[in-house]
Amino acid sequence: MADGLLAGGGLGSEAMAPEPELPGWAAEEELERLEKGLFENEDSCSDCSDHAKPADCKASEVKEFTAEFLEKVLEPSGWRAVWHTNVFEVLVEVTDVDFTALKAVVRLADPYLCESQVSAFTLECMKELLDLKEYRLPLQELWVVFDDSGLFDQTALAIEHVRFFYQHIWRSWDEEEEDEYDYFVRCVEPRLRLHYDILEDRVPSGLIVDYQNLLTQCEESYRKFLNLRSSLSNCNSDSEQENISMVEGLKLYSEIEQLKQKLKLIENPLLRYVFGYQKNSNIQAKGIRPNGQKVTHVVSSTMTTGLLQSLLRDRLCPEPCKEETEIQFHSDPLSAINACYEGDTVIVCPGHYVVHGAFSIADSIELEGYGLPDDIVIEKRGKGDTFVDCTGADIKISSIKFVQHDAVEGILIIHRGKTTLENCVLQCETTGVTVRTSAEFLMKNSDLYGAKGAGVEIYPGSKCTLSDNGIHHCKEGILIKDFLDEHYDIPKISMVNNVIHNNEGYGVVLVKPTIFSDLQEDAQDETEENKALKVQTSGEADEAGRVDLEELIQCATGKMELYARAELSEQIEGNCEIVNELVAASTQKGQMKKKRLSELGITQADDNLMSQEMFVSIVGNQFKWNGKGSFGTFLF
Repeated sequence: MADGLLAGGGLGSEAMAPEPELPGWAAEEELERLEKGLFENEDSCSDCSDHAKPADCKASEVKEFTAEFLEKVLEPSGWRAVWHTNVFEVLVEVTDVDFTALKAVVRLADPYLCESQVSAFTLECMKELLDLKEYRLPLQELWVVFDDSGLFDQTALAIEHVRFFYQHIWRSWDEEEEDEYDYFVRCVEPRLRLHYDILEDRVPSGLIVDYQNLLTQCEESYRKFLNLRSSLSNCNSDSEQENISMVEGLKLYSEIEQLKQKLKLIENPLLRYVFGYQKNSNIQAKGIRPNGQKVTHVVSSTMTTGLLQSLLRDRLCPEPCKEETEIQFHSDPLSAINACYEGDTVIVCPGHYVVHGAFSIADSIELEGYGLPDDIVIEKRGKGDTFVDCTGADIKISSIKFVQHDAVEGILIIHRGKTTLENCVLQCETTGVTVRTSAEFLMKNSDLYGAKGAGVEIYPGSKCTLSDNGIHHCKEGILIKDFLDEHYDIPKISMVNNVIHNNEGYGVVLVKPTIFSDLQEDAQDETEENKALKVQTSGEADEAGRVDLEELIQCATGKMELYARAELSEQIEGNCEIVNELVAASTQKGQMKKKRLSELGITQADDNLMSQEMFVSIVGNQFKWNGKGSFGTFLF
């Protein structure tokens, strides 16, 4: 309720304000309360032996169930409420409740108390408005006035639950979707979880904006669709205008369905994590300085003569200077990066630096620590989406420890261009490193841990080289996004001598559609020519099959003799398992493309598609103590 009415309208502490927002841990409790209240039919559940099993209902039954819930807990009359709209707030008395319509029958309270943004709202105007509404108001627009007796506390809480449901959970098109007994599981639960994830800053701000825009677009399109459908139902002629309206209605229907699918993708927490948020980075590169010079930026909280001499000897002027170099000094790394142009170098001296903004690197620069990573710590605090955003053509980062707090997105995101990370430590909060489509990432001799998502996320069409790194104590070690769609390119991945251990799930996870598994089963009936192209991963294939596999992955594995040994070590088995599955996926993608080309009349598809070199090499990686094993797949 507006503060003006509470303070200036004479109601003061008498008015019960809306229920405060709950903390994240209360999401489960709110789910329980909503389900028990709005979706539980006492009669139908009284004979159930499993009382712990939650009830559910159809979308078409939600209003009926809500009415039954309110009838049990709401006082039918005798309570006061504030009728709250965007224009005014007025005190009313409830004389009856129409539970079926979710409306209350009211009359103006005596004395008349009203606060309005429009001075013309007199007592007579309010009476006329109520008369037009037949003195029946939606319960969602009423805020129960506090009573010392506590008699109406349950009434106030019940109305708050209904108000919350219809404001944040219910969609106007829900009744027209699948009318099955799974509305709570299918719609309520994911939307409620998203609501609290947003409140707790666990969703990127850009994704929140996208979701709200999609919701608004869908509501507007659905409103247009309903109006159009109504006009068509009232029209009996076969006029040209009616035909045009029908075509327009089909277009609107298709648009609404696409918008609803996008909304569901964001609402589902698992799909939101798997597919990620395709943030568009709008960082603009500065390019070369107008005078053409390159600058070395030195970052240090304090500068001593000894440190300056060491810097001159080791970094700034290791050899007799052929030309003068401009040096700029900064007290924090963020200001140094913001001052960079193409070709600049940032040298960070030992110290613990706390920053509150994001590192947006759009030019090709070098960011290097002067010392060991544990001595050069950059810690990000405060709410924010990203820590380090890279879009430059050739960015080099070395010898720095990055510590992330209160994050929503990953610690390092490479949108495009090439980023090299060497001898660094990444202490993550959410996802670790994200390598977007068309981006290139090289990580060497670094340590990454603590990600609540994947340590490294690899998108289709990207290039990722991981060498001599530790990736541990994450939800998943490495997550490879689905690349089987015809619009996606196969990623180029090299993994050499990495230790991937103590992750909650798998060391490496491949995301792929369920249809891919069906295609693999159907492929059993293909011709002998196509069979020769298949990758056999069962370990029981005949010798000929093994030769075919070895030919397929010979270049990808640096000509490792994967099946030459009688007994493979656990580490080598992990490498082989990844190669087998991913090359199989790569081969299947080629077969799918060949089939599409054949259907289009192009009979001579390029068989090299089947054996694209997906990996430069997968050699010597160790997989230890990962909760679900070295490699797994996620089917969607």
